Amino acid sequence: MNKPKFILKVILPLLLGIALVWYSLSKISIPTLVQYFKDADYVWILLGALLGILSHSSRAYRWLYMVQPLGFKPKFANSFMAVYSAYLINFTIPRAGELARASILTNYEKVPFDKGIGTIVAERIADTLMLLLVITVALFLEFEFIYEFFTDKFNLGTLILGGLGLVIAAIVTILFLKKSTNKLVLKLKSFLSGLVEGLLSIFKMEHKWAFIFHTFFIWTMYVLMFYVTTFALPELGHISIAAALIGFILASFSIAATNGGIGSFPEAVVIAFLIFNLPEDASRAFGWIMWSTQTLVIIIIGGLSLIYLPIYNRKRLKV
Repeated sequence: MNKPKFILKVILPLLLGIALVWYSLSKISIPTLVQYFKDADYVWILLGALLGILSHSSRAYRWLYMVQPLGFKPKFANSFMAVYSAYLINFTIPRAGELARASILTNYEKVPFDKGIGTIVAERIADTLMLLLVITVALFLEFEFIYEFFTDKFNLGTLILGGLGLVIAAIVTILFLKKSTNKLVLKLKSFLSGLVEGLLSIFKMEHKWAFIFHTFFIWTMYVLMFYVTTFALPELGHISIAAALIGFILASFSIAATNGGIGSFPEAVVIAFLIFNLPEDASRAFGWIMWSTQTLVIIIIGGLSLIYLPIYNRKRLKV
């Protein structure tokens, strides 16, 4: 990795994460945050952690449906450990986990690296569509609230002009992409074409309905993981499903901003929950509890996976 890429992919997210941690802790005193951790109902926190493990287990199983048509039959244990190892490695270098995940299958299941990466890209397409579905559901459930929120902040004329501007910009962009011969634009079109091809390939696979089931299951567990954990704090016990969905959506985007969402995750939750007039301290504390719990699970299972992978496969090959 050259120096500019290293700075962009590693140093900047890390510095942003540190800055956001400092900012977050400047908004709530550490004794107050510790008290929230002490008073939290850990039954709900443990249930949320279990739902998270179920979602990642389903992701590992879904991956098998992508690899088997290529002529390989990886063990579920290797897929499971590869998924958790990838999550752990993403805390060091964002998105490096995907490369590590493909490498693990190459080393222990002899799946060619490029084909492994291709299956992961196809998975990401399905996950992107599911996130868009979650956003659509959230907008549908709280359309009136969101509409009133924006009309209070901006007048109706401004919103209409903004909407028209976006439509015009989209049309101009599409026409430009179709006619342009610029090398960068051609690469972008090739990338988008690959995404569409990857999406269509899902419907051509032998076990497509099982793949689709696992995709919905994964994201249902993600959302439930976030929602049930809010019950751990009495101050958030009355939270609506729509508010939880908005919080989940912003928190999901925050993970891409810094290494594993450090610093950005709690603040994304605060931004979402304040829209619904939820208490700021409780929202920030929830963000830290949610992030800490899932991070701890990833560190434990991911760390054990990295240690046990060579041991498991050494034993398996001897049998």
